[in-house]
Amino acid sequence: MQQIYHDDALTASSGLISRRTPIRLRTCIATRERKHDSQLLRVVESPDNPGVILPDPKRRKPGRGAWLTPSIAALDLAEQRRAFGRALRVSTPVDTGHVRTYLAENAGPDICKED
Repeated sequence: MQQIYHDDALTASSGLISRRTPIRLRTCIATRERKHDSQLLRVVESPDNPGVILPDPKRRKPGRGAWLTPSIAALDLAEQRRAFGRALRVSTPVDTGHVRTYLAENAGPDICKED
């Protein structure tokens, strides 16, 4: 598979400096579309509460993650398809309330921050 890169251009007083970083493509568990990871929201199962799904916008939480298009419609579709249990390998019923709350409160173009 061919590696795709995107150039981060850093402006300096002497000119333009380019740094190549790989673009990571991920598949949304709801829509099955491949997108850049910066366009998707990572979700993980809570290590303390089995079956509770948590949003991970900074992509730092431990555990197996799944990627979701950051919209309520995609969340509903993933729930309907039971995609969370499959993607996160969870055998118990899942609670996506935290993800739904996060999406409702943070709706907008910069919902998937890499801070």
